[in-house]
Amino acid sequence: MAFEKEIHLTDCRYSYTLNDNVKKYTLRDTTFIQTRVGNYELTRLLEKVPNSGDGFPLKIIVNKDLTGFKLSITDKSGLRLVNIFKSEDNKVVQDKFYFLMDSLVERDIFSKKEV
Repeated sequence: MAFEKEIHLTDCRYSYTLNDNVKKYTLRDTTFIQTRVGNYELTRLLEKVPNSGDGFPLKIIVNKDLTGFKLSITDKSGLRLVNIFKSEDNKVVQDKFYFLMDSLVERDIFSKKEV
């Protein structure tokens, strides 16, 4: 998966773009971890029941030049992409995703637009 300027997850209400004003220190402040390659990575588990360990891993990787990013929600193994927006059964997980992304939008890491 290549680094993208804009990402729209299937059935998601919004598409996300890396904000032009994003700064490396802001990424570190919002718990992104710098990898050995120099990219910034954020991993969160989207759970229906808090602290259950049962959920879908969300991974966001911003390249070291701050020009592109990857965003994926996978199954527990991390091998298959999961569409959390397909079913209303995942309403809690969807709300947690939108809450996390909105907090990153507020910090000028991402910009969002309705699709």
